[in-house]
Amino acid sequence: MKLTVIHSAILLSLIPATATFSAGLDRSGQSISAFLQPGNYAEAGISVLDPTVKGKDNSGNKVEDMGDDYYFPSAAIKVQATDKISVGLLYDQPYGADATYQVDGSDFSNGSEGTSVEVKTNNLTALIGYQPNENWNFYAGPVWQTVEADIKLRGAAYKALSGYNIKIDQEEAYGWLAGFAYQIPEIALKAAVTYRSEIKHDAKSKETSKLQFTHPLLGPVDLTSINSTVNATTPQSVNVDLQTGISQNTLAFANLRWVHWDQFTVSPQLLSHPVINQDLISYSDDQYSITTGLSHKFNNKWSGTAAVGYDSGAGNPVTTLGPTEGYWNVGLGGQYSPAENYFIQAGVKYFWLGDAKAQRGTDIVGNFEDNHAIGYGMKIGYRF
Repeated sequence: MKLTVIHSAILLSLIPATATFSAGLDRSGQSISAFLQPGNYAEAGISVLDPTVKGKDNSGNKVEDMGDDYYFPSAAIKVQATDKISVGLLYDQPYGADATYQVDGSDFSNGSEGTSVEVKTNNLTALIGYQPNENWNFYAGPVWQTVEADIKLRGAAYKALSGYNIKIDQEEAYGWLAGFAYQIPEIALKAAVTYRSEIKHDAKSKETSKLQFTHPLLGPVDLTSINSTVNATTPQSVNVDLQTGISQNTLAFANLRWVHWDQFTVSPQLLSHPVINQDLISYSDDQYSITTGLSHKFNNKWSGTAAVGYDSGAGNPVTTLGPTEGYWNVGLGGQYSPAENYFIQAGVKYFWLGDAKAQRGTDIVGNFEDNHAIGYGMKIGYRF
């Protein structure tokens, strides 16, 4: 049942670059499958997600599609330095958000501008692995991460906070990763468990609003402009990757992921003022997701993958900046290998997004149902 080297390129992966629409801000899935490839290996990929997220506000007004298309690249290189030592470098964009409410008469726009959010992250993971024999691989390494954001709140849903803006400057911080893998090449069996630490950020930001008034107890309150520091911690996570050959040309695989979103909050200084006391982003539950499927080799050049996935979401009600709660999805992918040492993958996923109630502070301000998304991806891999 031992598979050819090029067919093992699909090991522990669903489709090229895994386009996701996951709980919280989770985006890439943080796979390290490239580092677990045999020999020297490099890859580069890109994923695109096209979501459709509609709903109604509390007044019954329709909320037109607020989900923006977005893309995110990924890249990796792994070198087998000796028989027992491997090193690697992985790049991805693990967390993010892109959404813009249209000027559609709903409570999420002010007649000339809609609420919008853009959150970007970059991850660079350096890994070193130790393989005492052909079965075991123990690996660890540091993680460098940047975060930046630009968020605007508009419309009656936010009451006095309509007109609030926050610009968070790009800031870097460090975390770490550790894990182990076990394989039996003769039957294409491979299992890996990978832990990523939380990463704490203290980013400079500027907040502006229209809030300027006199409080009976606090006296004059001016919140029109504040330069502050935003404290945010991207969550710890665990990925479990499993695969086994079930026939000479077919693999079964599964990926399980846990992300610690429970009690995740972002509370900038202006919003934390006693008069306001609201979080900008808040999640109440941990995220659990699973993807499982089959990969089949049709001949020396063509392989295909089919999979289904489930994501629990990170709690409901959710922030107005991302009003969906988990998903179900199906995915199809294909791999073409013109030669033994390189391949091209492409694939697509369809997501049924979970219904969610949008929340501002403790108040429900909208309801979003029957939404979906389509993800596309492409990846090129090369062995050297």
